[in-house]
Amino acid sequence: MKSVGLYQYLPISHPNSLQDLELAQPTASGHDLLVEVKAISVNPVDTKVRAPKNRTETMPKILGWDATGVVVAIGEKVTAFHPGDPVWYAGDITRPGSNSEFQLVDERIVGRKPQNLDFAAAAALPLTTITAWEALFERLKIGRNSEDMGKSILIIGGAGGVGSIAIQLAKKLAKLTVIATASRPATIAWCQKMGADCVVNHHQNLAREVTKVGYEQVDYILCLNSTDHHWPAMTEAIKPQGIICTIVGNRDPLDMNELKNKSAGLVWEFMFTRSKYQTADMVKQRELLNEVSQLIDSGVLVTTSNDIVRPINAANLRSVHARIEQGNTIGKIVLADWN
Repeated sequence: MKSVGLYQYLPISHPNSLQDLELAQPTASGHDLLVEVKAISVNPVDTKVRAPKNRTETMPKILGWDATGVVVAIGEKVTAFHPGDPVWYAGDITRPGSNSEFQLVDERIVGRKPQNLDFAAAAALPLTTITAWEALFERLKIGRNSEDMGKSILIIGGAGGVGSIAIQLAKKLAKLTVIATASRPATIAWCQKMGADCVVNHHQNLAREVTKVGYEQVDYILCLNSTDHHWPAMTEAIKPQGIICTIVGNRDPLDMNELKNKSAGLVWEFMFTRSKYQTADMVKQRELLNEVSQLIDSGVLVTTSNDIVRPINAANLRSVHARIEQGNTIGKIVLADWN
């Protein structure tokens, strides 16, 4: 089967940073589905895992944690899927990724692809949707059925992949007032298209930016970019007893005194936690992907795909990785079809 992988961790400009490979097709067993991959998307996690480091792999490392495709075989313990089912998923960071024609993935973290989206449009969503959903509704404990209607959330990095779907979930399901951050005309327009009520500039002091749009402080903050850089502004902008969720690890110690004084909380979101630790509630990712499929098919949510590159091969993946590393992409970049 065609695959794209690496043996060395090299700068993306190096032709061997990602290589076209021919690998043996795997066999499904246990809870695994064997999926014929139709489309994939690239996330910052791909570039971070691939980033230069002094290590060499004896077996090819296959990246990719977003895919849509068709089930072609199932393991003996599979109960929720059959061959021929169209599916979508983000996968498991501890296993070979989706940059292959065929991939094994545990059925408990796989959902049924939305019927109203083709494979490419749907491939933009799984990882970012799981991340945003878990951050908002599980980590921040926001009611997804309007229980917290009217409360405010600041989403730092609104035009990125996670931000694009987080704005929609916070606005359309939770009915929050959504303040997103962006700094360029194109990213501001994208956040507004996704449903943000206000857009503020993350290159300025965010606490002051929030006050400019009429909010002294906010109930929730979702940080999707540089926890270290935004930490002082976040602790200033969060309300007493509010909650901050971040998906970005910190490099330096975080001063917790302001949170202590406000009895405010900090929580983390890492969407691979359930699969990495084989938690008892792994199936929640299947359930949320199926719920989001229904929301897309009913017109509540829309794809965040903003560019589709064809075909899937090493050269195109290197190009997309380079664009992600520049840090100014809008929405998601998808790759579809094997050449």
